[in-house]
Amino acid sequence: MNRKHIPIFKNEDEEAEFWATHSMTDYLHELKETDDVFVLSPALSKKIRERAKRRMISLRLAEWEIQKSKDAAKARGIPYQALLREWIDAGIRAAHFDKRRRKAA
Repeated sequence: MNRKHIPIFKNEDEEAEFWATHSMTDYLHELKETDDVFVLSPALSKKIRERAKRRMISLRLAEWEIQKSKDAAKARGIPYQALLREWIDAGIRAAHFDKRRRKAA
């Protein structure tokens, strides 16, 4: 089995971009157990709870889009709805990242 390794990042933006497109579960073998306890700020805790909420929506896609997403999901061994959610999330994060980058310039 060929295990993936967490790369060395040049900066936080590079690290954020990496984790926006990769799953932490692929790198669990590199993480170390810890007994350290930390407390989140109430604001951050609320933000996390809000992001964890999911709501069902209806989305109309062309047949070929559905089929292509099913093919891609099958190749990755995941349900196609999960892959579509991942793609949507990645697109939203990329748009937000680009927006922040343009503001900084």
